[in-house]
Amino acid sequence: MRLSRTTLTLAFAFTVMADPVSSVAYAIEAALRSMHGDLSSLVPTMAAVIAIIAVISATYHQLIGRFPSGGGGPEGIAHAFGEGWAFIPLGALLVDFTLTVAVSCAAGASALIAYMPQLEPFRTPIGLGLVVLVAGNVLLGEGGRVAFAIATLAFIALSICVVTTGLGPALLAIPLGMALATGVEAPSNAIAQLPQLDDRARRRLGRLTLWLMVGIVGTLTIAFTVLAVYLGIDLPPADSTLIAEVARHATGGGPLFVAFQASSALLLLSAAASSYLAGSGVLKALAMIGKDGEGLVPSRFGRINRFLIPEWGVALVLVAAAMLVAASGREQRLVGFYAVAVFASFLAATIACARLSYRDGRKVALVLNIVGAVLVAIILGINATRLDGSIALLASAGVAVYLWRIWVLRGRPRGVAAAGAQ
Repeated sequence: MRLSRTTLTLAFAFTVMADPVSSVAYAIEAALRSMHGDLSSLVPTMAAVIAIIAVISATYHQLIGRFPSGGGGPEGIAHAFGEGWAFIPLGALLVDFTLTVAVSCAAGASALIAYMPQLEPFRTPIGLGLVVLVAGNVLLGEGGRVAFAIATLAFIALSICVVTTGLGPALLAIPLGMALATGVEAPSNAIAQLPQLDDRARRRLGRLTLWLMVGIVGTLTIAFTVLAVYLGIDLPPADSTLIAEVARHATGGGPLFVAFQASSALLLLSAAASSYLAGSGVLKALAMIGKDGEGLVPSRFGRINRFLIPEWGVALVLVAAAMLVAASGREQRLVGFYAVAVFASFLAATIACARLSYRDGRKVALVLNIVGAVLVAIILGINATRLDGSIALLASAGVAVYLWRIWVLRGRPRGVAAAGAQ
C-alpha cells in the first residue's frame, strides 16, 4: 500500500509537470527574440516573468485549498460570480490545450532538427506526423502517466548535467529565488483525477506539486538563461533552437547532447499527450451536462473507446493542432498565441480568488489576489496589442460565448464549473 501511494504521488506530480517543464525548451528563446537578441537583458527579464508567475501560483495555492476535489479557475469563478462565468476560463483552457499540442509538437520537431539539421526541409511534415503520432498513442489509453513522469525526470536530470557542465565556476551565480514559468493551473485541475484520495490528501498533494513545480521549472528557466548569457549564445540559426545551442556548446556536442535532445523531444510529446487527454476530457464533461444527455457539445464527444478515452475529443484537438502546425511549423511563431490563452484563464482565477477572499475577510490573501490580477491584466493588455495575441483572445472569447449560449438554451444546467476538473 505504501509503495502504491508513493508511486501514485510521484507519477501524478511529474506528469503534471510535463507541460510547464517542457516550456523551458522554447520560452527562453521566445523572450530573447522579443528583445531582438539582447542577452544583457535576458536574465532580469526572465526573473521578472518568474516573479509574476510566483504571485499567480499563490492564488492557485488558495484554489487548491478551497477546492480539493479539483476545478481550478472555473470552479473558483463559479463560486465567486455564478456558474455562467465559468465559461471564460473554460474557453481559454480549451484554446490553451490545443495550442499546447501544436507548440509541443512543433518544438519536438525543432529538437529533432537541431540534432539532425538535414531534416529542416521536412519541418512541417515532421510536426504534423508528431501531432498524429501522439494522438494515436493517447487513444490507446491513459497508461502513459508513468512514462510521462519518467520523461520529465529524465529531462530534469539531463538538464542538471548540461547546466553543471556548461557553467562550471559560474554555477554559484545562479539566483536562489526561483518560481514557476507556466502551467500553474495544472495541479488545481488535475487533483480531480485522484478519487482514491480524500480531500485532505488531495489538498496536500496538489499544493506540494504546485510548489515543487515552482522550484524545478523556475530553477531550470534561470539556470538555462544564465548559461546562455555565460556562453554568449545569441539567437539560434533556423535549423536549431536556443536551448539546443546552449546544450551543444555546454557539452561539446557529445553523447550528453544527444541524450538531452532525445529527452527534450520525448518530454515535449508527453506534454502534447497530456493536453490531448485534458482537452478531450473537458469536451467529454461538457457533452454530459444537462438532462437526458443533451450536453453543451454534441454527444459524440462524450463517447469513449475501450481504453476509456473520448476519441472524438482527441480527434477535434488533433485537427485543430494539425492546422496550427501546418500554418507555421515553428514553435516560436505559435508561442505568442499560446501565452495569451493561459493568461486569460489566470485572470479569471485571480479575480475569483479576490472576490472569495473579500467575502471571507482574508485581507492578506485579498491583497495578494489583487496584485496578481493587476499583473495578469497588464500582461494581457500588452499581449492584446499584438496581432497573434488578439487572435488568441478572440478565439478564447468565441469558444466561451458559444458554450455560454448553448448553456442558456439548455436551461442553465448545473455542473459547468466541474468540467475544468478533467
